[in-house]
Amino acid sequence: MITFFFITNDPRIAVIAENSGVDRIFIDLEQLGKQERQGGMNTVQSKHTLNDVKNIRKLVNKAQVLVRSNPVYSKSQEEIDNIIANGADIIMLPYFKTVNEVQYFLSRVKNKAKTCLLFETAESVSLVDEILDLEGIDEAYIGLNDLHLSYNMKFMFELLADGTVDYLCEKFKKKNLPFGFGGIARLSQGLLPAEKIIIEHYRLASTRAILSRSFCDTSKIEDMQKIESIFKSGIEDIRRFERSIEEKSGNPDFFKKNREELIQLVKTIANA
Repeated sequence: MITFFFITNDPRIAVIAENSGVDRIFIDLEQLGKQERQGGMNTVQSKHTLNDVKNIRKLVNKAQVLVRSNPVYSKSQEEIDNIIANGADIIMLPYFKTVNEVQYFLSRVKNKAKTCLLFETAESVSLVDEILDLEGIDEAYIGLNDLHLSYNMKFMFELLADGTVDYLCEKFKKKNLPFGFGGIARLSQGLLPAEKIIIEHYRLASTRAILSRSFCDTSKIEDMQKIESIFKSGIEDIRRFERSIEEKSGNPDFFKKNREELIQLVKTIANA
């Protein structure tokens, strides 16, 4: 089944997410350049800190701690060392555009934590073969939000409809790298229904996904019991739906029909 991430630095929510079946708690340190790229958009721009890594690490037992660093910059070595020292299981490198940036990141992590590359620039897509030839990559993820901006698209799931995600997934599979893409809302929710996206994850053999803000917008809910209820029912619903997809694994027409419907929905949303 899909490994789910949830972005939070709130210890209470981290514990709720873990107990509800979330596999990874995601601490997001990335700030450099993000406001310039996404300013004015309805996107989450976290203000997490290195102390959050340490605090969450102490609390979670079953879930892994994934930390998104800043893109490579003058203090990357210090930042990476601190992320590792504070207990991260996985470090994600965002917004890289060159092979050298990735090589630098991998050499600084030095197998002290797992590495995940976040492909979210047009440049990273064009250099995917050279990048994946590097040693020390453990996982890959496709960041649809920044990547669709990089291609001047209107809707981030255009990348799923136009074959870009397929192209990258095939590259990752050839290197035997676990990978994922995009974000997932609760079933029957999201601008593009979550069911359509989850079926695409299975068609592409993707095993990683971020639970999006629309899965549970914790910034707008103060009642922890309500948050717990949303997580518990939301994860259970998705897992039940995943089991129904697995039963159709030998039916290519099922996946073909879903893809055709998804492409048409994406075109309608983008044109609107």
